[in-house]
Amino acid sequence: MLPLQKRSPMTDKKQHILNQSIGLFAKKGFEGTSIRDIASAAEVNVAMIHYYFGNKEMLFKQLVEYKAAATRGILDNIANDKSLSSIDKIDQIIETYVNRIFSHRDFHRVIHQELMLSDRVEAQNTIVNLLYPNSLIIRSIIENGIRKGDFKKVDPELTVATIMGTIHQVLLSRKFCNKFINREDEYIPYDDPAFRKRVIDHMKYLMRNHLEKQD
Repeated sequence: MLPLQKRSPMTDKKQHILNQSIGLFAKKGFEGTSIRDIASAAEVNVAMIHYYFGNKEMLFKQLVEYKAAATRGILDNIANDKSLSSIDKIDQIIETYVNRIFSHRDFHRVIHQELMLSDRVEAQNTIVNLLYPNSLIIRSIIENGIRKGDFKKVDPELTVATIMGTIHQVLLSRKFCNKFINREDEYIPYDDPAFRKRVIDHMKYLMRNHLEKQD
């Protein structure tokens, strides 16, 4: 019997297929990407895609679920860390989201394409239902901070939207971002540690002024 921590070849193959599908969805959109495209990129046959996922819709759902669950585990650890103050938790959430979103930007662009452009209501509902629990964790940290007297009586939901909206605005168009920060078209801000730090520091400063009570 295999040790519990050892991953099976099936798990590895499924994850490989999911990883290969991200770039295709980002480049061609959901509708423009076929099962055959995914199979070719992953160097597997079409039958294997159907065996693991059933169809393209289920593959996409598992992709979103896989990514959302990974982030949720990090957020849960931050929320349950009793050594962190309320504002320290917000700081760590900002660092987590900037680093993860910038590092996995193709995936997040796919999500936004589906939410903003797709007429596939079922797919949109799937995305919202899978990502919503993550925003609830952030909201609960803010609400707990308010109850403890660490934070002002701010709007928790719109505070979460401010954090996520700022990061995604920077992410969605590299051309616009470079224009906005006065950099050349070839510059890739998301891979630049200095730019990541700039975004993180700005968001921390913004949230500290927004949330913390002034002496």
